Amino acid sequence: MKIKIIKKEISDVLSKLQTIAGRKTNLAITTAVLIRATDSGINISSTDMETGFTGFYSAEVEREGAIAINAKMLFEIIKDFPNEEIYINEIDNLWIEILNQNNVEYKMAGMNPDDFPGIPDVENITYFDIKASVFKDMIEKTIFITGITEEKRPHINGVYLEKILEDGINKLRLVSTDGSRLAKVDCEYENALELSEEPGIIISKKGLSDLNKFLDTNKNIKIGYNNSNFVLKKENETVIIRLLEGNFPEYKYIIDKKEAFSITIERQKLLMMLKRMSIFTSDNFKGVIFNFDKEKLLVSSTNPDLGESKEEMIINYDFDPLEIAFNVRYFIDTLNVIKDDNVIIMLINEKSPCLVEAENNKNFLSVIMPMRI
Repeated sequence: MKIKIIKKEISDVLSKLQTIAGRKTNLAITTAVLIRATDSGINISSTDMETGFTGFYSAEVEREGAIAINAKMLFEIIKDFPNEEIYINEIDNLWIEILNQNNVEYKMAGMNPDDFPGIPDVENITYFDIKASVFKDMIEKTIFITGITEEKRPHINGVYLEKILEDGINKLRLVSTDGSRLAKVDCEYENALELSEEPGIIISKKGLSDLNKFLDTNKNIKIGYNNSNFVLKKENETVIIRLLEGNFPEYKYIIDKKEAFSITIERQKLLMMLKRMSIFTSDNFKGVIFNFDKEKLLVSSTNPDLGESKEEMIINYDFDPLEIAFNVRYFIDTLNVIKDDNVIIMLINEKSPCLVEAENNKNFLSVIMPMRI
């Protein structure tokens, strides 16, 4: 293989692939990217056996071939390379040289391209179009909920995707939970989504996090899935995520608003107050107490090892007094992904879940379970 590439055309994609190639697996070859040169350009592939990527890029190909190269070292070389034109040549015994026409030259060991894991065949999938910016927003409003690292349950490590019909409106929905909180976000469509009619699927959160890096455009992308994989297609790039096996818990009963009463609060003021109240929290003392009373909210935090704090806010509250405790980090995470000026907090009693949504944009809903006082 002998090619000439332009630095700016592949430096960005190599940067995005670092999380995939840098993830620990039992196969050393997964730390590499596979570069395959053809008469029309180069294909770059990467996989950690759960998330796969392939993209096509322009290059001057003098000699066709393929080589697997350590992704981290290749990126480090190319990102600081002094010239835009970079030559990559395969020499003897899977070694390669990376050089320019002047005095910069690297020689490094490659890996056997035949050992590189295959990327799944996803040709027989029905896709539909969605704006990249819309899907990016949906991902960011669900993957912020992370579970315990060693947790094996699929609904903790994954995001549930389903197509629903609600009030006569077709929607694509993503749902994420860790057992103590839940986030749901919807995207509405006028026309029926051309997705599989099968039940919803569970997509790995770390896979969606990798995929999210490629949603840096406002153009339309294509998404689809089959029984094994979720697929995103751009003009010249494809990301494939192996689905998680298992059942997602029934969640719709917990997002029911019928019995709750609502309080409208200025989002930024509440967020900053909770950040101040979080100063004395720790792994053992995560909760803060919300005391709702006539026209006011008093939030207090107590940690016998560090100290205590309290702060009062004037709000429009005309219900019975209520004292309820929450993990303050869960509230802060939720308020950070809402962009409206005001949020609506829906409560029933001190033992029931709290629902939080934006005042105007109803596509996102967060559920936070209370803590014992």
